Amino acid sequence: MPMLDIHIPVGALTSEAEARLLRRLTDLLITNEGFDPADPVTREVSWAFVHRPTAVYVGGEVAEAPRYKVIPTIPEGQLDRAARDRVVAEVTEAVLDAEAGTWPRDPSRVWVFPTEIPDGYWGGRGRITHLADILQRLTDGDPTQATNLAAERINTSRTERHTHLTPPD
Repeated sequence: MPMLDIHIPVGALTSEAEARLLRRLTDLLITNEGFDPADPVTREVSWAFVHRPTAVYVGGEVAEAPRYKVIPTIPEGQLDRAARDRVVAEVTEAVLDAEAGTWPRDPSRVWVFPTEIPDGYWGGRGRITHLADILQRLTDGDPTQATNLAAERINTSRTERHTHLTPPD
């Protein structure tokens, strides 16, 4: 159930290329969260918000080639470190592919910020949805298995974040 904010400068992509890109990004985010991108219920709760800056500045000057900012937002625990790395790489490639050679293929023009929302803060449909509620779909509706899987994923996420933020001795 990813939420996606993508900043695509005006005129950077054709409308067809943009539509293909958004479908591709939706599929890859759903897949990396462990769901089936062909599932209509999963697709229904996977939203993308397109932001269209008229200009992007680099060093105080208008950039010569488009710059993109992509912010996939997901519930805490849905992406481990390897999945976050894949998402950044796959999103970058998808954006550059969408340009179809119109601009130099330069990954430094695409910034991706996977953002986790802490468990207990994912809100929609007028209520908070916990990771265990979301994962129940992956565990054939077994609430105990979903709760255990959610606890494991959240613990892994928090351990990775703590390890990454703790300076070495």
